[in-house]
Amino acid sequence: MKNKNSLILAFSILMFLASCQTSKDSVVVFHTQYGDMKAILYDETPKHKANFIELVESGKYDSTIFHRVIENFMVQGGDVNQKEGLEEEDKIKYTIDAEIVPDFWHVKGALAAARQGDQVNPEKKSSGSQFYIVHGQTFEESDLTQMADGRVFQEMQLKLRECLAMKKYAHIRNEVMEMQKAQDMEGLQNFMETTADSLVEKEFGEIEAYTFSDAQIEDYKTIGGAPHLDGEYSVFGRVVEGLAVIDSIAAVRTGGADKPVKDIIMTAEIEKLSKKKITEQYGYEYPEEEK
Repeated sequence: MKNKNSLILAFSILMFLASCQTSKDSVVVFHTQYGDMKAILYDETPKHKANFIELVESGKYDSTIFHRVIENFMVQGGDVNQKEGLEEEDKIKYTIDAEIVPDFWHVKGALAAARQGDQVNPEKKSSGSQFYIVHGQTFEESDLTQMADGRVFQEMQLKLRECLAMKKYAHIRNEVMEMQKAQDMEGLQNFMETTADSLVEKEFGEIEAYTFSDAQIEDYKTIGGAPHLDGEYSVFGRVVEGLAVIDSIAAVRTGGADKPVKDIIMTAEIEKLSKKKITEQYGYEYPEEEK
């Protein structure tokens, strides 16, 4: 009986330790000459999270720079391939499948993956190492409404171009081109009002209206961000301490290609903390089932 009780106790201790281990999470610490930033990474974007942790733990981000800085927009860094003396086999040549989660948007401090444009990257796959942190600005609700309407119009325009490129609509394409050459604005407007919508709907279905949620609107009105990027890039984390550091980096003098005149060098490391402590210390709330 004594041995049985000992086994039960040992098993209970192991289960407790395992529970403690699984309840921990990674906090990324970015060190810069302007101070430190700390960020949490979302479990809901597992591919980006695992990749980012691996790059940090392997030291690949150490001595990289913030190579593109645009005030009121974002600060971009993490281009491992630009490190001096990097061996060819150590270069990042892969991409990561998009993990665009509607619950994560481009509020100030959002950590997201850079990527190539839709023309060469229609699947919106992320760079294997480059990331950006949103600086952004605040918006009025009317600005956000106008932006949402603009996104629908832009989607409509893209789908219309696809329609007009189809062989079966060559005659319509030729008519539109003739109106453009003649600068027949009335004819073009009439085409958009009477034909364009039905053409797009026939081929692609009705384009859904885009709206910002109440939470997004509140964040963009009070904290600020870059709402025009929502739904286009994978947001996989958020800076929870050191937002003022983003302000300092965003304010530096830049030259060609928005590159800072003086290099802003970073190193990064991982801190392991319990999810409970992360919530207490940084205010980040995990989904209920994860606690």
